[in-house]
Amino acid sequence: MRIGLDLFLEKQYSQFKGKRIGLVTNMTGVNEKLIPSIDLFHEHPDIHLAALYGPEHGIRGDAKEGEQVESSIDPYTGIPVYSLYGAAKKPSKEMLDPVDVIVFDLQDIGSRYYTFIYTMAYVMEACAEYGKQFVVLDRPNPISGVAMEGNLVEEDVRSFVGLYPIPNRHGMTVGEIALFYKHEIGINCDLTVVQMEGWERSMYYDETGLFWVSPSPNTTGLDMSILYPGTCLVEGTNLSEGRGTTRPFEYIGAPYIDGYRLAKVLNEKTLPGVLARPVTFKPTYQKHKDQVCEGIQLHVVNRHELHSLQAGLILIETIADMYPNDFEFLQHSNGNYFFDLLAGTKKLRSIVLDCKSSEFLLSCQEQLEQFQKQKASYLLYK
Repeated sequence: MRIGLDLFLEKQYSQFKGKRIGLVTNMTGVNEKLIPSIDLFHEHPDIHLAALYGPEHGIRGDAKEGEQVESSIDPYTGIPVYSLYGAAKKPSKEMLDPVDVIVFDLQDIGSRYYTFIYTMAYVMEACAEYGKQFVVLDRPNPISGVAMEGNLVEEDVRSFVGLYPIPNRHGMTVGEIALFYKHEIGINCDLTVVQMEGWERSMYYDETGLFWVSPSPNTTGLDMSILYPGTCLVEGTNLSEGRGTTRPFEYIGAPYIDGYRLAKVLNEKTLPGVLARPVTFKPTYQKHKDQVCEGIQLHVVNRHELHSLQAGLILIETIADMYPNDFEFLQHSNGNYFFDLLAGTKKLRSIVLDCKSSEFLLSCQEQLEQFQKQKASYLLYK
C-alpha cells in the first residue's frame, strides 16, 4: 500500500523541479511513517515549498467546524499559510502569485458534506484561471470505494456542504473526484493525479496498513466515518449530533428524549448492520451545551450490510414521530434550513415528518445509477 505522497516524493517530483510549490494540506498530510508532507517538502533538496494553504479547521486542525481561520506564517517553517476557510474559500490571484504548482494532500472521509473536496474544487478553479498546475496526491477513501448512498444535490440548495451533484456517499478518492470535476463539471485546470499503489476499491481504512490521522476535531475514527453519510443530517435539527462528546455522529440525543425507549423502538425496526444502545451525555459545546441529553449510540455491527443514510434518516424520522412537539428542523434567520443543504433537496424535510424515508431511499436508486455511469471513466482503482 503506497499513497500518492510517497510515490510523488519517490519519483514524480522531478517533473516539477525548479518550480515554486504550494501545498494544500493539514495534519492528515503525512507519509506511512507519519512524517508531515510539509516537512518532507520543506526539507527536500529539489522541492521549493513556497506557500501553504489550509482548509476548514486550519492547517494544524485546531479550529472548530465553521470557524473562520486567518492566514498566518507557519511557525515551524516560516512559510506563509493562506487560509482557504476565512474571508475567502477560493484562492485569489495574490494568494497564488508565490507559486507555479499547487499540490493537494488531504485525507477525505468519503461523504459529500465534508468540505475538503470543495476546497479542492475552488483551488482547481483558481489554478485554471491563473495558469497554475494542480497535482493531487491520492489517498484512500476510508469507507471504501464501492458503496454509494443517497441523492444528487439539486441546484437550488448547492453550498459548501454540497457544491455539485454527487451523492451522500460517493465511493471515490480525492484523485478520482478531481478527474470528475475536470471532465464532468468543467473545471479545466492542468491536472495531475498521483495514484496510489496497492489500494483496492473494497478496502476500508483499517485494511490499508496506514495510521489513521483524524482530519478534523469531530472525525474520530472509522465507525464515525461509516455512520457520517447518515448521521450528519442530524446537524440540521435540534438534536445533538454528539459534538462536544467523545463520540460525535455516533451519539444522537436531546434533553427531551427517553434514551431507553428510543433504543427499543429503533432496534425493533431491525436496521441492517447497526444496533442502538441507550446513552446519557452532556455536550461540552454546541447544541444543548452543559445539558443532560438522553439518546442512543449507534454501533456498527456489520459495515458491509449497513446503509448509513437509511440508519440516519430512520433515526431522525423515529425521533420526529415520537416527539412531535419537541423535534425541530433548525431554521436560519434568512429563512433557509441547513437540513436542506445537507439533504441536497428541499423535499426531504416533509418526507421525514411523514415517515416516508424508505420511499425516498428507493427513489434515489435511479440517481445513483446515473452517477455510477457518470463517474465510471474516472475510477483509477479496481
